Amino acid sequence: MRLPTPLHVVNEGLAFLLELAALGCLAWWGWQRVEPVALRLVVAVAAPAAAAVLWGLFAAPKARFPVPLPGVLAVKALVFGAAVAALYGVGHPAWAVAFGIVALVNTGVATMDRRAAMHG
Repeated sequence: MRLPTPLHVVNEGLAFLLELAALGCLAWWGWQRVEPVALRLVVAVAAPAAAAVLWGLFAAPKARFPVPLPGVLAVKALVFGAAVAALYGVGHPAWAVAFGIVALVNTGVATMDRRAAMHG
C-alpha cells in the first residue's frame, strides 16, 4: 500500500535531513577524534565528502550510476552505519542508537512506499 501524499512528503523530507545529519556526524567525528591535529580539517572535510560522492553516484534518486535496490540499500547502510559509528565515537552512544533506528525505519518505509508505487 502506498503512503498518502502528505506522509510520503514528510518521509522524503526526513530522509533528506537524515542524509545531511549523517554528513554532519562524519565531519564532527573527523574534527573531534582524528590525531594528529594537522589532519583534523582534512578528515572533517574528506569523510563527509566521500560519503556524499558515494551517495550521489549510487543511492541518490538521480544517481549517476543507477544500481538495483540491494546496491542502493548497501550504500545507505554504509553511510548511515558510518554516521552511527561516528556518533558513538564522539561519545554519544544513545544518539547513535536513536539515529540508527530512525534511519532504519525511514529507509524501510521509503523502500516499501517505492515498491508499492512501482507495482501499484
